[in-house]
Amino acid sequence: MYVTKEKKAEIFAKHGKSANDTGSAEGQIALFTARINHLTEHLKQNRKDYNTERSLVKLVGKRRALLDYLTKKDILRYRAIVKELGLRK
Repeated sequence: MYVTKEKKAEIFAKHGKSANDTGSAEGQIALFTARINHLTEHLKQNRKDYNTERSLVKLVGKRRALLDYLTKKDILRYRAIVKELGLRK
């Protein structure tokens, strides 16, 4: 497993409201970003791994949907998480 339990707890503690807050949009976006970064590195080494490529595309779509939700709900939270994670708009 590439995102360990400890790493998840660390991500949620940093970006969520607390370490146990796994449902906040910011925490989910941060977790998806960590997974996307890992899969991107994997695909650089294994460019013909089409199953992983499909998973990556699905994750990017999920993250995009959460970012769109956050844009509509609270633009300040959206801007903060994009800046914190270094995502493009």
